[in-house]
This record gives sequence, C-alpha cells and structure tokens, in this order.
Amino acid sequence: MNKIYNPAPSEWANILKRPTQTVADIEGTVAEVFEAIQKKGDIAIDEYTQRFDKVSLDTILVSDAELTEANTLVSSELKAAIQLAKGNIERFHEAQKTNKVELETSLGVLCWQEKRPIQKVGLYIPGGTAPLFSTILMLVIPAKIAGCKEIVLCSPPNSEGKIHPAILYTAQLCGVTKICKVGGIQAIAGLTFGTPSIPQVYKIFGPGNQFVTVAKQLATKYGVAIDMPAGPSELLIVADAAANPAFVASDLLSQAEHGKDSQVILVSTSKKLIEATEIELEKQLAQLPRVEIATIAIANSKLIYVENHTIALEMINEYGPEHFIVCTEDDDFYVANIANAGSVFIGNYTPESAGDYASGTNHTLPTNGYAKNYSGVNLDTFMKNMTFQKISKKGIQTIGNAIELMAEAEGLQAHKNAVTLRLNE
Repeated sequence: MNKIYNPAPSEWANILKRPTQTVADIEGTVAEVFEAIQKKGDIAIDEYTQRFDKVSLDTILVSDAELTEANTLVSSELKAAIQLAKGNIERFHEAQKTNKVELETSLGVLCWQEKRPIQKVGLYIPGGTAPLFSTILMLVIPAKIAGCKEIVLCSPPNSEGKIHPAILYTAQLCGVTKICKVGGIQAIAGLTFGTPSIPQVYKIFGPGNQFVTVAKQLATKYGVAIDMPAGPSELLIVADAAANPAFVASDLLSQAEHGKDSQVILVSTSKKLIEATEIELEKQLAQLPRVEIATIAIANSKLIYVENHTIALEMINEYGPEHFIVCTEDDDFYVANIANAGSVFIGNYTPESAGDYASGTNHTLPTNGYAKNYSGVNLDTFMKNMTFQKISKKGIQTIGNAIELMAEAEGLQAHKNAVTLRLNE
C-alpha cells in the first residue's frame, strides 16, 4: 500500500481518487448493448451472453427443476446461516415502517401522506468471481416488506449455463417472482426495455462492476429509476493506538478481495499502528485464496497518517466512503460528526463483514463519493411517498382567496377560475 504522511488539504482530492475508469471510457459499449436489446430483445440478450459469458442458453428463465436442484446442493449449515441473517435483516427493515402523516393545515383543509410500494422492481446480483447471494437478502427482504408485487432477479450464468445454487436457494427463500440467467449490461438493458423473457421494471437495484454502474445510469434516460450509482467496493478505516492491527488489516483485506478495482484506505493518527497494520497485511494477504485480486486492489490503496482526529474527520467527509470503520480512543467524536458515509462500523469487534451478511443493516451502499448525496438501500428505497388532500366547503373558503391572488399574480387565469367558480357557488 502507498504510505502518505501529513498530506496537505490541496492534495486530498488526488490522493483519494478512486481507481475507476471514467464514464466516457465505457459508455459507448453500454449504449451499443442498450440499442441492440431495445431493437432485438431476447435475440440480442443471447448474443451478448455468448460474447460476455461464453455460454449459449436454451432459455433465459430459471426452471423449477433448477430451483429444486439448487435446494439440494446448499448445505444445511449454510441454509441455517442464511436464515439467521434473513431474520436479522427482516427485523431491522420491518422497524423502518412509518405511520401515515395527517394534518389539517387550515380549517377544512385536510392533507396527508402515505407510502405505496413500487410495483415492479428489478434486482441485479453479481455472480462472477463471487456469487453475492447475500445481496438477495438485502434487496428482496425490503422489497417484500414494502409490498412490491413483481420482483425480477437477474444474475449471470456460469460456463455451464447455471446460476450458483446459493443464489437460487436464497432467491426462492426470500420470494423472488422471476429469475433470469443474464448478467452485465444486457441484464440492465433487459430490465429497462423488457423482452419476451425479462419483464420491464420501474426501478433497478443492485451492485455491479463499472459497466453495470454506467448501464444503470443510462437506464434512467429511459424512465427507469435506480437505487444509486453503486460501483466497485470501498472501505475507509480511521484508527489509532486503540485499534488492533490484525483486525484493521483483516477489514482492509475483506474489501480488497471484492475486486481488482476495489479501494481500501487507512487513516490514522498513529504511525506505529500504520507500521503494524502493514506487517499484518502482508502476513494475511499471503493466506487468501483471492490473493491475486486483493494484491491488485491493495496496490491502489493508501495508508495515510494525519496529526489529529479533526484533520482525519475532515478528510473522511471529503472522501465520503461506502463503508466506514471507526476504531479509536474517541469513537464518539466520529460517530457524532461524520457527515458522508454509506454505513458506519464502530469499535474493535464490529467488522465490516457483519454488515455485509448478518447484523441486519443493508449492504447496498453508495460508492465513488455518492455517500455525500445518496442513502444506502432501506425500506423507503422500495416505496414512494404519495400526498392526498380533501377540502371541505369551509376549507375552500379558508384558502380560496389566497389561491386566487397567487394564480392571478402568475398569470394563470384558469387556475384562478377553478377556485372562483367554487367560491361563487
């Protein structure tokens, strides 16, 4: 990792730059795939699946027989772990339900707000070097609690034309309505336009590589909403002498092994901790099955020393990490003052892995600095707020003249007339 000591604020933007391609580098490819799928539907889906996933499929849809087979291939121990996580995630997201907001704003003027589920949602589940069945829990559970009627899941097939059994088991357990064997840009395009096999949806959720991220952003040009621009995984840890270097190194590596374009950063007020963490990183890295991926990610990452916690906090808020671990002698300072982070993990015994799997919080989070203006996925992400109003005769008399005056001042006579007619009656 790159060690940096006391960088000036003017250097922060360059030091904290994400190791990602620009949209311009890949949007041409994404636009080409979108255009083909909009015109040719399943035919184009099959062409791109052969090109990108190196497999030809008889059908895009997962069959009942494949679901049954997957159920037998997942061990009872893993099933129990998935069910434990499912329970915690359900409880946390159930607790996010809110009551109707109702208020008589003026005499005879009743206004209220209610939430309604997004009826059709599409979920993208990566399945390449790491089959992220945990993401199904994070997306399907709140979708079901919200009341979404149609939940379509897309995940790339392997070289045998199959989806990992743990993905299929979890999807079935959580209540996905349709599972499609399609990945990458073509999956997002299929959900955007709809094909004979893939239903068109109103909103697309889920993480992915940079191509998937750009595809989701392009989908918004066709009237489809997205959860957030969620790209390669990232983690920032702030730690001092109170932290355990082995724990810090293990957390850095847990994100580095996600992908070659992942980024992990340690910000510390202790040079001794930085040195001890670097030793632990080398030791633990050598033991990882995904050592090649993690090594490349680590090369893009940073160990940064700053003189005090105030400087550290300012730098962290400028970065806006997806995952933020706090392990210091004064955790409360960071918890009280952090403004930009997707999800926060506090103390020596709160690994980021807990949030990825089983603590109950959602792991679909904003990356690339979007934590400055996006929330992570939650129950409300699957819902819309709708407002209602009912005005009585007394109510229109209460506010009618104000409406007339405002409409006339804006030059909108028909708006005024709609009130005047009622008042005259």
